[in-house]
Amino acid sequence: MVLLVSSANCQVAGFALLTIGWILCTTSMGLAEWRVWYMDKPLVFPSGLACVGMWKVCIQHHNRNFLTPTQCYHYSYCDNFLPLDIRITQNLMLAASILGLLGKATIIFALRNVYMGLPHKNAACHPFIISGILNVAASVCISIAVLWNYYSIMNEAGVAFPPSLHLPFKPDMQEVGSAILMASLAAFLLLLSGLSFLSYKSPVVSQVHPVGSDI
Repeated sequence: MVLLVSSANCQVAGFALLTIGWILCTTSMGLAEWRVWYMDKPLVFPSGLACVGMWKVCIQHHNRNFLTPTQCYHYSYCDNFLPLDIRITQNLMLAASILGLLGKATIIFALRNVYMGLPHKNAACHPFIISGILNVAASVCISIAVLWNYYSIMNEAGVAFPPSLHLPFKPDMQEVGSAILMASLAAFLLLLSGLSFLSYKSPVVSQVHPVGSDI
């Protein structure tokens, strides 16, 4: 029993990394600071700042030397103006959140078996392996979403927002927001946790034969 528990210390740390990574993933998904737009030429559209997220855009305009209150507008799958990169990122982040949650439930079951002295004998369906695969898959989904958004920002991709939002198709300048950094950290933590789960090996308990017995 003690040998089984001591062998899972790395996986307990992986569980903590998984919990933090999953929280960061779900939090970043709801933030607007994925792309930060700066609008400095008020010839057609008012100058200001806009944060473009996966599910909402938050706008703060400059109005005669003072800032107007930040206004956020939510959007969903039904909005046709969303570009392909945002639509795919929505699905990838949702998939990562679900995979991380399933991995969290699986690792709780796995650690329960270890601490109760009931490890799985069949390595092919070992819950540690299943949880590791789920978390690595979640990390891959987040990484693709982060890299795609970073590529769109570097190429100054635009979004055809409705005219009622008073936003240009492309800003004068855009940069990476804090949500992308948070999602990147979440992907890294989920990857580490997944690798720690995949590295688990059930300890082999050697049998001691009595003296004089036939081996």
